[in-house]
Amino acid sequence: MRSGRASDAAELVLAGKYLGPDEVPALLAAGVGVIGENRLQDLQAKRAAPGGEGLVFDFIGHLQSRKVRDVVGHVRLIESVDRLSVLDAIGERAEDGIRVLLQVNIAAEESKHGFLPGALDQALERASEMGVTVGGLMVLPPWASDPEASRPWFTRVRALRDELRGRWAPDHDLGDLSMGTSQDFVVAVEAGATIVRVGKGIVDRARMER
Repeated sequence: MRSGRASDAAELVLAGKYLGPDEVPALLAAGVGVIGENRLQDLQAKRAAPGGEGLVFDFIGHLQSRKVRDVVGHVRLIESVDRLSVLDAIGERAEDGIRVLLQVNIAAEESKHGFLPGALDQALERASEMGVTVGGLMVLPPWASDPEASRPWFTRVRALRDELRGRWAPDHDLGDLSMGTSQDFVVAVEAGATIVRVGKGIVDRARMER
């Protein structure tokens, strides 16, 4: 592919917020691998829909500490751990073996959740204390109409991940980088993403082709 990486180097997670529970059979028929949900109620509705038990879910939205108990055990990965209190709540259920990503507020935007880069070591230390496995980082860079504007942010997050990996292996593998959406996922893959979260563009095209 254009990035010079193998075609399976990055996994596609389909953003579920553009899809209703009634579309679960179509998702299964299309061979969709992983659904990323932003809200607990949407996750629960799709799991309860006919065929929903055949889907695999990630949680990709802002997660309240009090709702952690309803998410752990029902997703393979929480991609959006953005503060220590959520790590603590997950740690109370660490026996369930949940894997998480730390959300990074790479541009220190007041409108976004996530750890500032300088707080990640503290988060990793807390995760170690709580028995939580951190599998990598997730980022939402500042929005821009030009996908190339995201490249410096993606590159910075990858370098940050590599630095942390050197300090925290083998406690945390930090192998995953969840970055890139429908608007800039090609650039994200070129920059080293292992997970891309895409939704509206693919969903709209599929509906048009029905």
